[in-house]
Amino acid sequence: MAFKKDFLWGGATAANQYEGGFAEDGKGLNAVDVLTNGSATEPRKVTWKRSDGTTGATPLEWGSDFELPVGAKPALVDGYYYPSHTATDFYHHYEEDLKLMAEMGFKCYRLSLNWSRIFPNGDEETPNEAGLVFYDKIFDLCKQYGMEPLVTLSHYETPLGLINDYGGWKNRKLIKFFENYVRTVFTHYKGKVKYWLTFNEINAVDLAPYMGAGLLDSSLQSRAQAAHDQFVASALAVKLAHEIDENMQVGMMLAYQPVYPYTCDPADQIKVMEYNQKMLFYADVQAGGRYPDYKLKEYEREGIKLDIAPEDHALLKDYPVDFVSFSCYGSNVLTTHEQEAVDSGNLGINGIKNPYLETNAWGWATDPDCLRLALNVLWDRYHKPLWVVENGLGWSDELTSDGKVHDDYRIKYLNANIQSMKDAVELDGVDLMGYTMWGCIDLVSNGTGEMKKRYGFVYVDRDDFGNGSLKRIPKDSFYWYQKVIASNGEDLTI
Repeated sequence: MAFKKDFLWGGATAANQYEGGFAEDGKGLNAVDVLTNGSATEPRKVTWKRSDGTTGATPLEWGSDFELPVGAKPALVDGYYYPSHTATDFYHHYEEDLKLMAEMGFKCYRLSLNWSRIFPNGDEETPNEAGLVFYDKIFDLCKQYGMEPLVTLSHYETPLGLINDYGGWKNRKLIKFFENYVRTVFTHYKGKVKYWLTFNEINAVDLAPYMGAGLLDSSLQSRAQAAHDQFVASALAVKLAHEIDENMQVGMMLAYQPVYPYTCDPADQIKVMEYNQKMLFYADVQAGGRYPDYKLKEYEREGIKLDIAPEDHALLKDYPVDFVSFSCYGSNVLTTHEQEAVDSGNLGINGIKNPYLETNAWGWATDPDCLRLALNVLWDRYHKPLWVVENGLGWSDELTSDGKVHDDYRIKYLNANIQSMKDAVELDGVDLMGYTMWGCIDLVSNGTGEMKKRYGFVYVDRDDFGNGSLKRIPKDSFYWYQKVIASNGEDLTI
């Protein structure tokens, strides 16, 4: 048998894409609450105001520089639709949704705390009790259903007050604010939550500085300082967890995918190596406890000087994460021969297409071997227990006339990916803790702000502009995943 008897099968969501209730029970605004909807061709935008009352909206695209106009601060502006405000309304449907997860047989549910629901501005000394109580209800129901919570402390949900008043994570003051938040929730939920993640896809600090670190500029200096401050904050979270409850485990979370060179030109191999260094740097620090030499040399070349406290390096060394978790949806291709790819018809909306793989409407390639490859890279590099906490397929699911959703494409995708994960365990000996499929109940797409790009096992009646009954309808994949969990991954038949 490939998977452990206590393998943690489940699903994952994020508060800013799923929870809703954006202004209820004392919650403050966070980074995503001022992010508009978008589409595959139209980027989402951060809306803003200046002190003179002028307003506007600045596009936010992953992998691109982001900077607001001089004097502008993120704010709500009339005339825009903000998907996070209601999302798919877990805030008022949590009982129904957790019951559906339990019916599938979930052993684990990954969710994020909405930091500004507990500390509305982010810098308060005492928490908003109503926020703590809401998550108490979630964790109590999880226990009732035998589901282990896996809780992300910061999933692109930096309180807006910490962005506007302090400049986001490039300001070291956020370390103390985060430490206070962490101490509060670790103490309050002691005995209810065993597994924690610090920062979702921490390398988003580089890929999307506003989302990952609440930065209003994309300078290399700001990104480097924000990353360092999050490293220190994460190490402090590990330290607090081990002091408060010896059973608690704290992991890191990385966005990672295999990357292939398009040609056998050595220049393409170097390009892939440098990309992997850029992505894995964050795990090298959080899991390895030190800055890798290649990053120090890069900082030297770029003239980057970090504001480092005397105790920082000792904290990183003494309190690395207990396990490494990551998201992986597919793979990517890089090359120095872009014209060759264009001439061959292998240039897509997401860059170079892999001619051996199928892509969906959003340009994402389905790679049947991506999880085995990713798991082996991370296991060989860190030798820490691993956890696949995001993997899934976004698709424009449609209801049939009889109210069903036949998502055979999702079942096919999951079949290949779970088999790939199984091979890493059974053939390669990777130590794997669990698997939480992304967006288990339909939610808002992070990248495009759409509802039609659906991931879940459960369809939610909601459109791209917030219309719909919010009725929950299990898809065909709901019953397929139920069978997979019941067999502990042995029955993957389609």
